[in-house]
Amino acid sequence: MKKILLASVALFGFAGAASAADLPVRAAPPAPIVAAVPIFTWTGFYVGVNAGYGWQDSNSNGTVFVPAGTVTPTAPAGTIVFGDNNGDGFVGGGQIGYNYQIGSFVLGIEADLQWADLGGSSGIAIVPPAYLAAGFVPAGTAGGIDWFGTVRARAGVAFDRALVYATGGFAYGGADDNNGFGGFNGFVNDDDVRTGWVLGAGFEYAFTNNLTAGIEGLWVSLDRSNNGAFIGTVPTIGGGAAPVYVAGRDEGDNDFFVARAKLNFKFGTY
Repeated sequence: MKKILLASVALFGFAGAASAADLPVRAAPPAPIVAAVPIFTWTGFYVGVNAGYGWQDSNSNGTVFVPAGTVTPTAPAGTIVFGDNNGDGFVGGGQIGYNYQIGSFVLGIEADLQWADLGGSSGIAIVPPAYLAAGFVPAGTAGGIDWFGTVRARAGVAFDRALVYATGGFAYGGADDNNGFGGFNGFVNDDDVRTGWVLGAGFEYAFTNNLTAGIEGLWVSLDRSNNGAFIGTVPTIGGGAAPVYVAGRDEGDNDFFVARAKLNFKFGTY
């Protein structure tokens, strides 16, 4: 009897196991889909603004020989010594550019245009007494920088959202030579425009996919110019002023350094 009961229990257990094996297996829930974090790239166009400070070092030829009869028909020959036009001051402006990233390397091009306050604003000059007696008013110091712009190539290495780069290219700029006295500037075209080169380096960081900020240092060298022939004015009979020129008044190279902070808005995908 006992053997019959044990056999029955075993039979029912086997049947239950077989029935359970025939039931459908419940599938495991699918793993959640997590979107991949986009990899940042420096490729794309950008526009921005900048502000900083500049230090100018000009070696302009401040001593000008004036032939007899230049200031007035009876004025003797003499020498005018213009004051030093070295200076420093605020610079600020805007930039536009494009970057292209290849692996960790970033190549690009950037153009900027700046307002500057670097020298050229002094009207100090040592003038022969005979010229002063004739009412001669000296022009302002030539060679200062009121504005400048650059067109530069950029090449750097990106560390994800950080970019270290070198830059260099073409530079141009100028200043009004006649800063020594007011409204006459509109009558005489004495804007001292020069061209040259620029070299520099910088660091930039992308705080968001579209907003980047950085610091940059530029050394700008503008070439020699000989368009500084305007040396001042003399009064006219009608109460106005007539310009006085000296042929070949030559200006030396004009070099200055700029340190500035930049803020850019980057377009495109990341």
